[in-house]
Amino acid sequence: MNRIAVLSSGGDGPGFNPCIRAVVRRALSYGMEVYGVERGYAGLIQGRFLPLTARSVGGIMGRGGTFLGTARSEEFKTPRGQREAIRNLNVNSIEGLVVIGGDGSFRGAQILQDKGIKVIGIPGTIDNDIPFADMSIGVDTALNTALDAIDKIKDTASSHHRAFIIEVMGHLSGYLALASGLAGGAEVILVPEIETKPEEIVAKLQDSYTRGKAHFIIVAAEGWKPGTNALATYLRERQEELGFPVRVTVLGYVQRGGSPSAFDRILATRLGAAAVDLLHEGKNGVMVGLVGNQVKATPLSEVISQKKKIDMELYQLAEVLQK
Repeated sequence: MNRIAVLSSGGDGPGFNPCIRAVVRRALSYGMEVYGVERGYAGLIQGRFLPLTARSVGGIMGRGGTFLGTARSEEFKTPRGQREAIRNLNVNSIEGLVVIGGDGSFRGAQILQDKGIKVIGIPGTIDNDIPFADMSIGVDTALNTALDAIDKIKDTASSHHRAFIIEVMGHLSGYLALASGLAGGAEVILVPEIETKPEEIVAKLQDSYTRGKAHFIIVAAEGWKPGTNALATYLRERQEELGFPVRVTVLGYVQRGGSPSAFDRILATRLGAAAVDLLHEGKNGVMVGLVGNQVKATPLSEVISQKKKIDMELYQLAEVLQK
């Protein structure tokens, strides 16, 4: 294999740049040419290929986001968009493609694989919802960003004797909420995978106030239903029953930014190098993921056919400690 390309697709996250750097420099060590595709699948359709050298990826280890840019492409979901993407890969003599992203990105990668393009996937999503990968790139940094916010909000919550609902990212996956809530000592953790009735939260609030607690922290994933705003309205309507005034903080996209942690830099580097190793060995159609501190390859078809479940043991531990 003489020429490969790398792209990042979907939501960004801390650690994408170190991953691109590892792909480029590992490929160069094999004598390959490397191209970056700007703005993910949208750039693939538009033919936005950027030649990359060792110097092109110098000094990006500590930078958040992805210097190649990323996007969500509705056009790529159409036969015409897929045809244009494949044409551009062939016109530029690209023999292998590395895709950094999440579930939607891997579904796109599988389409290309089925149409004859040799693809390797690398899990990059702060939701940590990709099966066959203990941790995706960006998760550790996003988790620590959320935890830092929870710790700071707890300080002011204690000073004013307030209850706070802190919304973290996680549309269908509650990993960030569960992990940050457990690490931050939250009194309630709300995740999309598990139903929690508002009445249960009211009961916990009342109990905490009666026992003399100075604060009450609720960490909610953005995908939890009926949602942060609905819960805040429900609790405020029962303000006199609770004892605690209720405030809301939505962390939002701050969780996606910032310099990647040491863990994310090392994970990204290992996975980026492993992806190129597989292409060099003539293997493709797989995702490389960290499983038990070992990098393992799993067919993309298996990855996109399964859903990663929440760690119930961790959730139950959090419930025991919420006193």
